[in-house]
Amino acid sequence: GGTLVAYAFRRSARRSIGFSVGPEGLAVSAPKWVPLHEIDQSVRDKSGWILNKLQQARERHERLESARIDWKDGATFPFQGEPLRLVIEAHPAAGGARGVSAELKTSAAGALANTATGLPEGAWPAEVQRALHLRLPAGATPEQTRDAVQAWLMRQARQIFTERLVHFAPQLGVQWRTLSLSSASTRWGSASTNGSIRLNWRLLHFKPAVMDYVVVHELSHLRVMDHSPRFWDTVRTVVPNYTELRGQLKDEGIPRW
Repeated sequence: GGTLVAYAFRRSARRSIGFSVGPEGLAVSAPKWVPLHEIDQSVRDKSGWILNKLQQARERHERLESARIDWKDGATFPFQGEPLRLVIEAHPAAGGARGVSAELKTSAAGALANTATGLPEGAWPAEVQRALHLRLPAGATPEQTRDAVQAWLMRQARQIFTERLVHFAPQLGVQWRTLSLSSASTRWGSASTNGSIRLNWRLLHFKPAVMDYVVVHELSHLRVMDHSPRFWDTVRTVVPNYTELRGQLKDEGIPRW
C-alpha cells in the first residue's frame, strides 16, 4: 500500500512463520528451513494485518505518552483502577526520608476521612474521591515526589498481593513461600517451583479483578509450570473470565512514569 515497513527477523524452533507487533514495531520469526523469499512474501500477504496492528500500537503509544504523570500537586494516577489525586503538603522543617509520609484519604460531601486500601471493585460511591496526601520537605523535586509515591505504592502492593495470595492459594491447592516485587517493564509476574512468587507492583494501577487474575495465573504455575491447556483449565477454575481480564491487562496500559 505504499508504506515502507522494516521488521526485526530471527530464526526460531517454531513450525511456521510468526508475526508480532509491539512498542518497537514488527517482529517476524520463522523456522530455519523456510527460505527468505517465502518470508518476504508472507510479510506482503500479511500487509493489511501488519499495518492495522502498527497503527494500533502507535495510537496506544500516543495515549500512554499523553497520560505521562507530571509529578506535582494535583497530579492524578490510577490506583486499583480508579483515579487517585496527589496532594502535596510541604513542611519547611521536614528534611530527608524522615520528613516523608503518605496517607490515603477519601472525601465525601466535603468531608475527609482516613480509609483502608484493598476495597472491592465498585465499593466507592460516585461522589467519593480519593487522594494521596504526601508530606514532603519544602522544595522537593518532581523526582523526589515520584520516588515517594512509588515507595508508598510498593508498600500497598506487598500488603494487597499477600492478602490475595493467601486468599487464592487454598482454592488452587498450592502453597507459596515468598513474595517479591518486580519493576519489570514487560512482565507482570513469575513463579518458581520452590514456591517463590514475583509480582509487578505496577499492577496496582489496574482494577482488583485484573490484579487477581495475575495472582491466580502465577499460583496456577505452582501446579502446572507451562501454558498448556491443563494450565489454563486450572486458571479457569478460579477465574472463569480470565480471557477478558487478560485482554484488559494487555490493552489498557499504564501511565508513563
